[in-house]
Parts: sequence; C-alpha cells; structure tokens
Amino acid sequence: MTPLGAKIRELRIKRGISLKEMAAGLSVSSAYLSALEHGKRGKPTWFLVQRIITFFNVIWDEAEEIQRLAELSDPKVTIDTAGMDPKATELANRLASTIGGLSPESLAHLLHQLRSAAAKDGV
Repeated sequence: MTPLGAKIRELRIKRGISLKEMAAGLSVSSAYLSALEHGKRGKPTWFLVQRIITFFNVIWDEAEEIQRLAELSDPKVTIDTAGMDPKATELANRLASTIGGLSPESLAHLLHQLRSAAAKDGV
C-alpha cells in the first residue's frame, strides 16, 4: 500500500464510503481504485488527485497532505546516483535489495532517520 492509498482507505472507512461508491464518484473503475489503494498502480494524475480532494470535500491542510502523499506514492521508484558520493549508490542498492524484508518498525525507524537527516541538511 502506498501513503496515498492508506490515506484514501482511511478517509473512505472513516466516512463509511464503499470502494464502489467512491469509484463511481470519481468516474474510475473499482478495480483501478483498489489497485491505487494497494500500490499496484503508479501515482495518480494531478487531475485525479484534485477529484479525490473534491470527493472528500477536504480543504487546506488535509488537501495539501493528499497532494503531498500522491507525490510520495509511486510504487516503482528509480534512483539515479550517478555523480554522487559512492555511499549514495551503496545506500540505494542496499535499500533496494533489503526493503521487502524489513519490519514495519525498521521501516519507520529508517524513515524517521532519513527525514531528520534531510531536515538537518536542508533538503
């Protein structure tokens, strides 16, 4: 599941909306919406993200969160480390080879570390 997929599911369940009802409201198939929630589809278009925001009738911070999560929800990531420090290439390759076996706790810890380092370095 992608960050956006988890948010969509959370909002649907909180509001008592079925997958079929939401799919009809967005004019997409329920199969597509299910695949989007489960991370089996790439990140949605900007237009679909706007329709999701409108569908849930969210504004300001929550709308911005949905847009941010959409940007972070491409399940097929490519990392180009050409020209970077060799440690960047090693990190990218180690992450690619081990991410599937990491526990939710380890993933949360690594994500926290990365966010902290990015904030410290102004990235």
